[in-house]
Amino acid sequence: MTDYKILFLDIDGTIVKPDHSIEDSTKEAILRVKNQGVEVFLATGRPLHEVADIAEQLNVQSFIGYNGGYAIYKDEIIVDEPMKSSTIEHFVRTAKENDHQMVLYTSEKNYFTSMEDKAVQEFIDTFQLKKNDLFGPEFIDQILGVTLMKLSKTEPARYKVEDDLHFSPVNVGNLDQCYDVIRHSVNKGKAISKILNLLEIPKESAIAFGDGMNDREMMQAVGESFAMGNAHPDLFEFAKHKTATVNDDGIYKGLASLGLLK
Repeated sequence: MTDYKILFLDIDGTIVKPDHSIEDSTKEAILRVKNQGVEVFLATGRPLHEVADIAEQLNVQSFIGYNGGYAIYKDEIIVDEPMKSSTIEHFVRTAKENDHQMVLYTSEKNYFTSMEDKAVQEFIDTFQLKKNDLFGPEFIDQILGVTLMKLSKTEPARYKVEDDLHFSPVNVGNLDQCYDVIRHSVNKGKAISKILNLLEIPKESAIAFGDGMNDREMMQAVGESFAMGNAHPDLFEFAKHKTATVNDDGIYKGLASLGLLK
């Protein structure tokens, strides 16, 4: 059996169910692998200032946030790569011209282009975001990640100001299309590769679970990748395994299939 050393877990739709709760089986599985010496990272598109409650429940101290723009290993910053100021300027201008909305994430807050828009309010409610404020130009060089709101399926092209960008759909209740902005050079997979190199862990000893297209690169950066049963249909081709849904013990069943929960 492979000697597994590290586990990367997406949050929304992977650990956290639609009702914002976490299955007891998920908590048990994470505890059991930690007790075997496996390092556990939460790897999310969320800003890290919004995951403290989840991290406390799971007793996890290492993170990849902002879809790979920022990473911490036990209080040590491993990745810190803000987006280009010129790109953010283009995004803000384009959103205003097309009646779109955005949330722009710094290491401390979520900055929205409007605080009154109904789409913004639904986004905040869906992800239970707490540290929210109105975006201003003084934050333009601090942005680690962006989510676009109220776009049609063809409109992400308006934001492709540089070749490094692609746009990953996000499920947000009844909202029109929302998209995480992903950088080819800065994503969960790139962050994982840096962490594996730092900790001298081979790819074959790494495991990841995810459900969204922002997990695509993460699936490819590890030896054992699991797409949740509720994953975006396009994610399955990038994952080595398919497990059960987030509501049906998906993480527990996946880890058990590797022989880690005997």
